[in-house]
Amino acid sequence: MNSISKGQVAEVLERLHQEAEAADAPLAADAGREASTREEMIDQVLKDEASDLKGTYNGFAENFLNVSPEFGRFLYLCARACKAKRIVEFGSSMGVSTIYLAAALRDMGGGRVIGTDLVPSKVERARANVAAAGLSELVELRAGDARETLKSGVGGDIDMVLLDGAFTLYLDVLKLLEPHLKPGAIIIGENAFEQASGYIDYVRDPQNGYLSQSLPFDAGRGNELTIKTS
Repeated sequence: MNSISKGQVAEVLERLHQEAEAADAPLAADAGREASTREEMIDQVLKDEASDLKGTYNGFAENFLNVSPEFGRFLYLCARACKAKRIVEFGSSMGVSTIYLAAALRDMGGGRVIGTDLVPSKVERARANVAAAGLSELVELRAGDARETLKSGVGGDIDMVLLDGAFTLYLDVLKLLEPHLKPGAIIIGENAFEQASGYIDYVRDPQNGYLSQSLPFDAGRGNELTIKTS
């Protein structure tokens, strides 16, 4: 069974990708005009996060900032490949990646996606989008700072993690989840820039119990694939 290629889930994803393209096009254009290099753009976002995390992301409340269809399929494939039952998502935004992950769980017989986002209005929209895809029973979405929303736990061992929120918090969130990661768990850092939080150095150090490598597609976005080895 593959519900992201046709049917209700596929139709909702197609609609959301179209809405996202329309909503985020002005943001992408502005970013291109304001930053002459990719490094300058990244540095500016990191400075904004450091000075006002909530303000920065509240400013993106109407933007999807979502994964591409290609990356969404990659997430679906990873979830199925590791036979995930419990997935944690940091930075759910409007729920596009959440739908890819939840669809993989349902196509394998069930499971749980625990998602979190800093902006409450995005969480509400994500819930509506997940419901439209018919996947609500597989998804729990939490609103607020992930360092708080995930502190109480996620209900068991974790098979897969998607990091796609505030860049400077990737390492903090990973360390918070670390005690619950199964050996062999997959961690995907989207936009895991080397400048941000020491995350890349941490997961690429075998002494920390990981094996990690940048992804060959969408490489300019700084995507990182990591496996928990112990």
